[in-house]
Amino acid sequence: MGKLQSKISFHTSKYRADGCMEETGPAGDAGQHSPVHTDAVTSLAALRPDLCVSGGRDKSVAVCSWRSGAVLQRFLGHEREVTKVTSALDSSRVFSASRDKTVMMWELHGTAEPSQHFPGHDLVVTGLAVSPDASQLCTGARDNTVCKWDTETGECLGRAAISRNLVTHLCWVPGEPYIIQTSEDKTVRIWDSRELQVAHTFPAKQHIQTCCDVSQDGRYCLSSSTGSAGEGGEATLWDLRQTRSRVREYKGHFQTTTSCVFLPRGPALAPSIATSSCDSTVKVWNQDTGGRG
Repeated sequence: MGKLQSKISFHTSKYRADGCMEETGPAGDAGQHSPVHTDAVTSLAALRPDLCVSGGRDKSVAVCSWRSGAVLQRFLGHEREVTKVTSALDSSRVFSASRDKTVMMWELHGTAEPSQHFPGHDLVVTGLAVSPDASQLCTGARDNTVCKWDTETGECLGRAAISRNLVTHLCWVPGEPYIIQTSEDKTVRIWDSRELQVAHTFPAKQHIQTCCDVSQDGRYCLSSSTGSAGEGGEATLWDLRQTRSRVREYKGHFQTTTSCVFLPRGPALAPSIATSSCDSTVKVWNQDTGGRG
């Protein structure tokens, strides 16, 4: 008997803004790649326009090409699950945090060993934010502390503790010395990295804040909330300028919203954001109106 071959042909479709659909050929036209990690992927970040970095429960950090799907580098050094990965865009440095309470810095196209360690937290590290020039790193953990580090020397330049401030996420404001932080105490804070002091705290939300992101122009930030059975689970748009007020909420998820990001804006496209949720959906929203795309 000859080889058993599948007769099923899969096709992919492209959807235009006017609602029309275009067939783009068999699924074989799209790249299919082997899994990068041997267990759940816990964090993902852009490294360069053509590269991404991911961390997983398998304790590894991987640098991959968006285009080919090839794993360019794999870093092993953490003793427990990797919780966060980040990098300054177009930088050659990758940072990873872990449940082993440590943060490590890796050099793209360098050795397999970490080029710098940042020990000092007492519990799981859950937040990483690197300055645009990659010279400074800010970390946050479930030990209620936020730390600032010199990436060249590994020296801790500052440490601040706030009661019940279980950090969930950190992000650096482009072109500014400010860091946005979300917390299990339901607040969103703005830190001044120069003195590592809280510059502003937005009014507390009803639910835990799980994630944050900052627009490329530095004018707005997003935060996302826990939720269940249709209660909570919203994303919130905050003004980072002088008013520093809540601008809009994006409601539609039925469970915890785990991530929120500003999407790149095209010349003819309205500013948009995307949210992902434990309800197994990803939603795209018009940033200005709150309508879903």
